[in-house]
Amino acid sequence: MKILTTALLTAALTGFFVSCAPSTPEHRIQQRPQDYARLSDKDKELVSRGKLAKGMSMDAVALSWGSPSSRIEGLKDGRAIDRWDYRGQRPVVTNNFFGGYRGGYNGPYRYSGFGAGFGPDVIYVPYRKASVWFVGGEVDEWQRER
Repeated sequence: MKILTTALLTAALTGFFVSCAPSTPEHRIQQRPQDYARLSDKDKELVSRGKLAKGMSMDAVALSWGSPSSRIEGLKDGRAIDRWDYRGQRPVVTNNFFGGYRGGYNGPYRYSGFGAGFGPDVIYVPYRKASVWFVGGEVDEWQRER
């Protein structure tokens, strides 16, 4: 039992610390200094603040906002376009009521009884929180939730 408890606690703490890993422009710049060095001075200033502007490269967007959750390719007016989507999760709280009477057999033990309860339940619903459109490898437009 002690081994199982230790394993569960270790898994929970590992998940907690991985989810708390830094996801800031500064951290991404430290991870990819060669990409940052290739940017123009204007783009370096925008990236360090986590901002975007029309004409930025895909590398600049990846440094500023991070890797996208999904990438979509397409064609518009005969030109190749890409869309990067960034996803988030919203908690949705619901209240549940359950109850009932149950009787019968469970192996060699006979049981019956009434049980009821009320409690909140939280689920996380994914949503698209931002999108960036690229034409010719440069930002054409973008939008994000405030």
